[in-house]
Amino acid sequence: MKKLVADQIVSYLENRGITHVFGLCGHTIIAMLDALSRSEKITFVNTRHEQIAATAADGYARVTHKASVVLCHLGPGLTNAATGVANASLDGIPMVVIAGDVPSYYFGRHPHQEVNMHEDGNQYEIYRPFVKRAWRVDNPEAMPRILDRAFRLAENGRPGPVLISVPMDVFSLEVPTELFQLTTKNTTEVMKPALDKNTAEKIAHKLVEAQKPVIHAGGGVRSAQAGKVLQALIEHLEIPLSRSLMAQSVIPDDHPLMLGQTGFWGSEFTHNFTKNADLIFGVGTRFAEADSSSWYEGVTFDSEKTTFIQLDIDPQEIGRNYPVEIGAVADPRIALEQILEEVKRLVPEPRKNSTLIQTINAEREKFEQENSAIRNDDRYPMTPQRILRDVKKVLPEDALIFTDVGWNKNGVGQQYGVKVAETIFHPSGLATMGFGPAAVIGAKLGSLDKVVVTLVGDGGFGTNPSVLATAREMNLPIIWIVMNNSAFGTIAGLEKSHYHTEFGTVFSHNGESYSPDWAAIAAGYGVKSARISNAGEFEQQLTIALESNQPYLIDCPMENIPVPTPGIWNINDIYTKKPNVLRGRLAFDDEKNEENN
Repeated sequence: MKKLVADQIVSYLENRGITHVFGLCGHTIIAMLDALSRSEKITFVNTRHEQIAATAADGYARVTHKASVVLCHLGPGLTNAATGVANASLDGIPMVVIAGDVPSYYFGRHPHQEVNMHEDGNQYEIYRPFVKRAWRVDNPEAMPRILDRAFRLAENGRPGPVLISVPMDVFSLEVPTELFQLTTKNTTEVMKPALDKNTAEKIAHKLVEAQKPVIHAGGGVRSAQAGKVLQALIEHLEIPLSRSLMAQSVIPDDHPLMLGQTGFWGSEFTHNFTKNADLIFGVGTRFAEADSSSWYEGVTFDSEKTTFIQLDIDPQEIGRNYPVEIGAVADPRIALEQILEEVKRLVPEPRKNSTLIQTINAEREKFEQENSAIRNDDRYPMTPQRILRDVKKVLPEDALIFTDVGWNKNGVGQQYGVKVAETIFHPSGLATMGFGPAAVIGAKLGSLDKVVVTLVGDGGFGTNPSVLATAREMNLPIIWIVMNNSAFGTIAGLEKSHYHTEFGTVFSHNGESYSPDWAAIAAGYGVKSARISNAGEFEQQLTIALESNQPYLIDCPMENIPVPTPGIWNINDIYTKKPNVLRGRLAFDDEKNEENN
């Protein structure tokens, strides 16, 4: 028996449990759209821009921990989606992109929208730098095997996107159904790698024997859903936990052992622990630049004082940025379970360190007191701290919050403490503007029972406001909070502090500050909205938005107040001096010249 490839792809997706496909139409994929139109199990999430489709799929995968599916047209469809796919890649989010391509029999003849500068019909090469694998389906009978491998690769190892580029004629060819049926014999769940017993014992001994240990959690903890076992480990040994931006909410921010975020937008208090630790156990972290203060020794971490152990699913990350005494490749959840078992064998009863708990609690109280005035300030435009205060007052504790880029991400990571695990999500690696407004579409579809909100700057929201159309069409009760400072605020602050100008970073018309009326634009899309006119109004409008159970946008004018930056960002030194980085320590040419003179 034979059936069309497009119909059999849809059947495969249904059998795999896929319930949503995110995309935008194009003439190369109409066979797939036709097949999807007859599916009773899959909803096609129709967007107005392919970056929205890819980013919504990213948000869906983050909350479901399963590979999402993007369907897009060739050429501009694929390039429009590229930013969203690359953002997912750098954050380790599983995704399968199915893209239409020119007819296979026209490769090299320059048919409409063909990409072939270096090879006939080679549009799939565009994605090679940021996907785990890019396939072009030259043989229709290879489609089921490639599709099955694509999902397995996207979801296993370090998760990430894959691309399948399909010539449009292949979708409309018939192949034997037996070829797709063979994939049903393959498991959809691959067993994750564990540690060998000897390595688990070594790490356990190191943790037990250390005098000033710190465990540092990265986004890999979230990918592996390892938060609960990590919490059990730190509680048994009373070891303080620091985290990267991506790891916010792997355990609640108010946990007694949570030190907080490290790096550019970390805190001096957290750094006092991490840079003076005798042992850092990094779990699911790359020790990335933002989380490590550009790797300047003695700011966030100090490899001359500290022994490092690194556990990650990706062997390429071991020892990349700090020398490690033990490098372990395994699934973080399974490995932490093994390590905890060994720890309990060495230390049967939980340790108690009341002094540590009191120190962390006192620091939290101090931070609250220091920020009380600006958090409760009635000024208008509002302070970002006041916006966060009111958001926390109104939203349920298990609401899912997606940030974007700027204050809404950096300030939230530093200052917005969550009480429920797995409730806050940031774009970190690529840090794409426009992430939050689109990601919440997928997040809501993946968590229909949760309140879903994005905090986004006006610059970020302005990149793709047509997210409103998709939410309206699907009647998704999402709340967009536009923290509107009429600028690309973070970059404006950097430019002003170093070059004493804000050229190209603030929005103006005839010399006056300018911002579109985002509430009016939302209304034009048929979305409920409000524009805040005084600080006291925001809490009330957010409550109305929450109770409406409809798509709702709140345009909230805000001051451009810089996020405190206790860590170091190398770019600040580049602006003012010419650095030479030698073995992790920074030396400046002008300082060398002074020594020579």
